[in-house]
Amino acid sequence: MGWLNRRLRVDHDKTDHRKTAAEDAPTQPTGYQETASRLHSFNRYEIKYLIDELKVAQLREELEARMEADPYSPLGGYPVTSVYYDTEDLRFYWEKIEGLRFRRKLRMRLYGQPASCAEETPVHVEIKQRVNRVTQKRRLSLPYEQARRWLDEREELDLDVGGTSRGFVNEVTSLVGNLDLRPIVTTGYQREAFVGREADLGLRVTIDHRVHGRDRDFHFASAAENRFLIPPKLAIVELKANERVPYWATDLTARLDMSVVRISKYCQSVEAFSLAPSSRYGATENVLAPNPDLITTP
Repeated sequence: MGWLNRRLRVDHDKTDHRKTAAEDAPTQPTGYQETASRLHSFNRYEIKYLIDELKVAQLREELEARMEADPYSPLGGYPVTSVYYDTEDLRFYWEKIEGLRFRRKLRMRLYGQPASCAEETPVHVEIKQRVNRVTQKRRLSLPYEQARRWLDEREELDLDVGGTSRGFVNEVTSLVGNLDLRPIVTTGYQREAFVGREADLGLRVTIDHRVHGRDRDFHFASAAENRFLIPPKLAIVELKANERVPYWATDLTARLDMSVVRISKYCQSVEAFSLAPSSRYGATENVLAPNPDLITTP
């Protein structure tokens, strides 16, 4: 079997697209280095697809006819880089592979150029979880240096927060300490984002290009080599909606012959670096030839 059939569990039933929920949490249109508040939480239903990069121009044209470009997304999109935390035996990874109805994972995320990340650069510490078919995300924005001391050095977070924010801080602190979490892999990509208008205000569509990652040198500004996690000729498209994905959107994906997939960028990165053994849903082989396999970011 090829890497796609072995890893992605493709759903070919185009009539069931509106019911499919995917794994990666959404990013609200509040700016690639901004959030509406330091801590916010939201739930969404999601569908993920793979698309050939040769078809992206047509997809973009049709989306622009019905949606608005994210006002905080510059022309050509913006970089997204994440460091994922897990246990030594990859508990969060296996929860995803086994399809647990409730599962979660912890990550630190940067919106913007990794090479420009400094100690004072704002990053987001996030818990992303799946409850049945709904994806939930909670996150806290804070300076990079503070986030690293909190998650990597286990220092108490010196931040004046209360209420829901304090509960989130306590939850993250407990996860890191009780489960002995540590950075496992990174993921990165270039994201284009579109937001719905009028009747589709709750809709958000993202296109992620050149999905890559690494298993060491976890500082965002590191110039370490990265490996493509899926072939660079493919992009990941996510349709995210508060309640439902409109029919025109699923019809568009059918016309472009886009395959519904259940794919986790985190799991792809774990498997790309052979950090987990082969499983029924996973493959540890490298997905690209050696020469184009390595890229350097930025």
